Amino acid sequence: MGDALRHIGAEERRGRLAVRHRLAGAARAGSPEEAAEALVALHGTDPAAVHLAVAARLADPAGAVAATERALYEDGTLVRMHGMRHTVFVFPTALTAVVHASTGLTVAAKERAKLVKDMAAAGAPDARWLAEVEASVLAALARRGQATAAELARDEPRLKEQFAYAAGKSYEGVHTVSSRLLRVLGVEGKVVRGRPLGSWTSSQFRWAAAPPHPELDPAEAQAGLLGRWLAACGPATEDDLKWWTGWRVTEVRRALAATGAEAVALDEGPGWVVAGDAGPAAAPDEPWAALLPALDPTAMGWRHRDWYLSPGLRPALFDRSGNVGPTVWWDGRVIGGWAQAPDGRIVWRLLDTEGVGREAKAAITAQAARLAAVLGTTRVTPRFRTPLERELSA
Repeated sequence: MGDALRHIGAEERRGRLAVRHRLAGAARAGSPEEAAEALVALHGTDPAAVHLAVAARLADPAGAVAATERALYEDGTLVRMHGMRHTVFVFPTALTAVVHASTGLTVAAKERAKLVKDMAAAGAPDARWLAEVEASVLAALARRGQATAAELARDEPRLKEQFAYAAGKSYEGVHTVSSRLLRVLGVEGKVVRGRPLGSWTSSQFRWAAAPPHPELDPAEAQAGLLGRWLAACGPATEDDLKWWTGWRVTEVRRALAATGAEAVALDEGPGWVVAGDAGPAAAPDEPWAALLPALDPTAMGWRHRDWYLSPGLRPALFDRSGNVGPTVWWDGRVIGGWAQAPDGRIVWRLLDTEGVGREAKAAITAQAARLAAVLGTTRVTPRFRTPLERELSA
């Protein structure tokens, strides 16, 4: 009979999270690139959340917004693109080839086939016509550098053409070629989101040509991505890995074998860590507090969350689609939520007060002041609003 698997309990997992996700004081990052690298990916659906997730992890958050914008739009060290689960993320640019080969190719094939099918059902022009429009759009982007969909439509008027979608069904509607084609080009890794129109909180983006990257073997890319994620977020269950990547279970298991991942025992059942990571891990020297934004990659990192988030808190902190709102953390656990009041104040409420005393409340108050300094006069409303956030911001 073989040796029993090492058990990694909730407390140790919370310690790993604090250090590896750069949330404990001494573990904080020195730059947006360092923060993104530690997390593998930042959720990019809500533009403001990217900057706030970075700011929460920097040793010195002053100038976090400007530094993140510089990394995204000037230095090109971070890039916003489609990734796992059809979702927009911000990745270190060096990871774009891995993400594209491991997750983008499969999604892209489905998205293009669906677009061609929908257009054919509506009697719209065929795939050859679509290929001509695509080539014209990419040429226009190469000339312009960055452009909005409206600007591209001035260069390529066929982008304005419309076609009916799902005729006769409850969700029927009309799509423009531009909205569907640019999404397909995004998941195919040909275009990425560029600088937004307006401020850093704007969700109206320009488009830009994707940075060049080598074409990798999909299986090798999957092993590479899973290894990076386990190093940042392990231990994790197979179910966590399947959920985060959006892969089939066979792909997850193949990647686990390719990376030489080690099995451990978790409260939820069997789990996995990268090779050599099954032993005791460094924990923070002292308790820590954090105010993390909606869709933060730590709060959304695992499918099974009971080890850091009490199930009783979920109705207040998540929307109906499973998107997490702004959260208050104390020493590795989610204990409440926060919001920005109309006058700009950061207001918060604790929903789980077990073991939360004066030290915790003082630390949370300090983090609220830190966040207020980052925001300044900017007002931020999460894209996906949750019950507690709505209540606190009213």
